[in-house]
Amino acid sequence: MTTKELNIKDARFDTRLSKDQKVFFERAARLGGFRNFTDFVVLAIQEKAKAIIAEREQIISSEKDSEIFFEAVLNPQKPNKALVKAVKEFKSILS
Repeated sequence: MTTKELNIKDARFDTRLSKDQKVFFERAARLGGFRNFTDFVVLAIQEKAKAIIAEREQIISSEKDSEIFFEAVLNPQKPNKALVKAVKEFKSILS
């Protein structure tokens, strides 16, 4: 099979485990009701990858939100015409 013929389903991941690790992981796969060890490993890796990515994206979003917030507080823009008009209308209602 050539590289061009490979698709995502054909991708492989090989690793070496100690015998104890393999027995332990296989036991977890059986107890978890997985069809086989490979299904267990793929699902476990996928779940961990999603958690890491979600956590990192949340941190990045929080950092960006903080930067935007503090920039607006420390360096506010001048009010535009619509805001000035709204403040005048609000004050006239209160008077």
